[in-house]
Amino acid sequence: MKLAERTWYEVAEYLDRTQGIFLPCGSTEQHGPIGLIGTDTACAEAIALSAAERTGALVAPPLAYAPAPFNTGFPGTVSIEADLFEALARGILLELYGQGFTRVYLLNGHGANLDPLRSAVAALPPEAICMRSWWDFDGVNELRNEFFGGWEGLHATPSEVAITQSLIRRVSHSDADIEPKALSVEYIAAHSGDRHGPPEEHRAEFPDGRVGSHSALATPELGRRLLATAAEAVAEDYRAFMAAE
Repeated sequence: MKLAERTWYEVAEYLDRTQGIFLPCGSTEQHGPIGLIGTDTACAEAIALSAAERTGALVAPPLAYAPAPFNTGFPGTVSIEADLFEALARGILLELYGQGFTRVYLLNGHGANLDPLRSAVAALPPEAICMRSWWDFDGVNELRNEFFGGWEGLHATPSEVAITQSLIRRVSHSDADIEPKALSVEYIAAHSGDRHGPPEEHRAEFPDGRVGSHSALATPELGRRLLATAAEAVAEDYRAFMAAE
């Protein structure tokens, strides 16, 4: 149910029945020795598409370029300024709303998107927006803890790598087999939401790109379970969003 793969006649018919749509948001940035550059976007879009299959919703093309300045010391990362991302997101949300999609479910996959997205969604009435990250749900976090415990970490996590393995391909690299530097509770609290320092300092502290995340623990099977659990949780949340007055 991709918006980009519908004709305008089909969209008009859809809008006669319902006004909801998913908007996935990700990034284009390094994800450690075995994580794909498009991990955040792939996860958000795949979960949105799977939830859309369960609910009959449309899914808009994802926002794949986002703020990730801390990772620009790694090849392949394409970061845009937070204010540019905010303006782009706001413009897309306003256009969707103007086209008749008066209920937009924004599904995020990148921590640094959260602050600019919170500002962007203020352009629409509160009832028009539901914003979630795919890891916000209890069932998803129970699996993340069961599968990976403290090795989930903050970036290039085994959960997101596992999902991309189930979707795209599995990569191996000897660097990923080495346990990364474990993070303290204080570090996690201070840096969650991708609050990291300048790119040179960030790469010096985390030279292989992982931030406390033992991504080698990922497997495609675990990724399939995480994807299905996240999609079901998002679908249930979407139904509640659409039913709200």
